[in-house]
Amino acid sequence: MAQKMILDLDTGIDDALAIAYALGSSEVDLIGITSEYGNVLTERSVVNSQQILHLLGHPDIPVYLGAGHSTTTNDFSVLPISAEIHGQDGVGELHLTEPHPEMVTESAVDFILRACQEYGADLSIVATGPMTNLALAIQKDLPTLKKVGQIVIMGGALTVGGNVSPFAEANISQDPEAADLLFKSGLPVTMVGLDVTLRTLFTRTDTAEWRALGTPAATAYADMVDYYIKAYEVTSPHLHGCALHDPLAVAVAIDPSLVTTFPLNLKTEIEGPSRGRTIGNNARLDDPTTRTAVCVQVDTPRFLTEFKARIGHLLAP
Repeated sequence: MAQKMILDLDTGIDDALAIAYALGSSEVDLIGITSEYGNVLTERSVVNSQQILHLLGHPDIPVYLGAGHSTTTNDFSVLPISAEIHGQDGVGELHLTEPHPEMVTESAVDFILRACQEYGADLSIVATGPMTNLALAIQKDLPTLKKVGQIVIMGGALTVGGNVSPFAEANISQDPEAADLLFKSGLPVTMVGLDVTLRTLFTRTDTAEWRALGTPAATAYADMVDYYIKAYEVTSPHLHGCALHDPLAVAVAIDPSLVTTFPLNLKTEIEGPSRGRTIGNNARLDDPTTRTAVCVQVDTPRFLTEFKARIGHLLAP
């Protein structure tokens, strides 16, 4: 039986790749997408997710409105670097115009909790934006959230430096308090951070293979990822491609054998120059119960093979 999955997204380009990976995986039943701020404003994230789902032939999957700002602020503005990497629209200036359905009235947090109650251990939540929706769910009803099978996050960095500061990764830095609450909650969390995502690179040679498929979806995805690669040529020219951050988190939720993990009770530093750093929690080093696993190695060739096969099949005529 396919595992039930919720994607919690701030839908930019790699989030769109995560949607495609989930839809291209027979092991997954994507029951909904919850949206929040980050790469774009939350309302734009909803629209992007709806239009990507329409493009990929799954307009029936509901998209829920979530947090519009962090747990410690009252508003949010998209960072200029985010707009540079993902485009003003968040998806590489595709300017998708497909009609999108009315937004569902149930909140992202209520949907997450309802799904945990209904599916329990059969449910996976993959969060690839800030951890705010999860923090709000923890604050509202942690016992129900603890029924979840697994939570896989794209965020953090343990063995490498950050990408928005020497210490902090972007998703964690948007709401360090939310990430700290998640790590200390006792929930089963797998951290797919920069330690592994920066080892999974996609190139223009790869996008050319998608473009050759000739379908509207394949062309759109090739255009979108080429935009992403162009941004990487400015921000990270040494990588010679773009990192597949968010789809790797979906892949790990489906097949944990793709990565090697290190069990560690984590915390997020929330003060000082290292704010946003994900690091071991000294107060829990001897705790016999470790609920968090940090990915430290990835089988890059096997993941890239799976990535190309699953999304390529979805985009094919």
